[in-house]
Amino acid sequence: WRQVLARIEAAVAEGLDFKAQCAPRSVSFLVGLETTMNPLLKCETYRTLGLAALPLAERARRLADPDLRRTLLAEAREVRGGFFHLARGNMDKVFRLGSPADYEPAPEASLGTEARRRGIDPFELVYDALLERNGEELLYFPLANYAGGTMDAAREMLLHDRVVPGLSDGGAHVSFICDASFTTFLLTHWCRDRIRGEQLPLEFVVRRQTHDTARHIGWHDRGVLAPGYLADVNLIDFDNLSLPAPRMIYDLPAGGKRLMQKPTGYVATVKRGAVTFEHSEPTGALPGGLQRGGTPAPSN
Repeated sequence: WRQVLARIEAAVAEGLDFKAQCAPRSVSFLVGLETTMNPLLKCETYRTLGLAALPLAERARRLADPDLRRTLLAEAREVRGGFFHLARGNMDKVFRLGSPADYEPAPEASLGTEARRRGIDPFELVYDALLERNGEELLYFPLANYAGGTMDAAREMLLHDRVVPGLSDGGAHVSFICDASFTTFLLTHWCRDRIRGEQLPLEFVVRRQTHDTARHIGWHDRGVLAPGYLADVNLIDFDNLSLPAPRMIYDLPAGGKRLMQKPTGYVATVKRGAVTFEHSEPTGALPGGLQRGGTPAPSN
């Protein structure tokens, strides 16, 4: 990634307006009993018993049966594809997400490390972890942007003056990936809660997410609080801003599901001067509209 940034710097020196996007945390899979990365979905007994159709708490209770556990684990080890196949040999990169969600866990918190410490099969530990919190526990499987088990590289990228925070894959894979919370994570983790390395200044993160991003994509009528600009404002109780673990909701067409990560601490969201959300609940006001391309700079 340093080589990529060096190429961007060279392009900028030649007169090109070039920027990179950097995800502020790992791009990861979330594994759980309700996600499509459920390790048991391909097990014949799981399908035959119709376990996927049971309410989550009842499913977790049934899965705790020792005989059923033994049968499903034996089947899961033979399945081609799916999470167990993907994680084989990579259990040191699998963690409990917890709630509040921990996206920068230490290497010693991995299920692989825990399994070795306890002298048990890591797949058995995965099975048992999925039943925790009445079946609501999610396993965090970082795929990218977590080199060395820390976010130090992400911090270095985010500080670069030709980088904006974000990810161009928004809205995809919503039943086992939940990255829409990047913006809140930048405030909670990077500006307040990070303990495994240096944080980022609050003013810097706010500017990156507002002024800098708006300017880069050509929106010159927003991103700052000034006369002539749109009255787009978030009122945030920063001390109480929090990001719980995602939960599955079933509100897509035909009963489709998606992970929703609803934060607390947003007192109000204002769009064009109209309050659209109060305490993270929609007011029904819809003052926005479809935005195409850049906008002219406001006259002030």
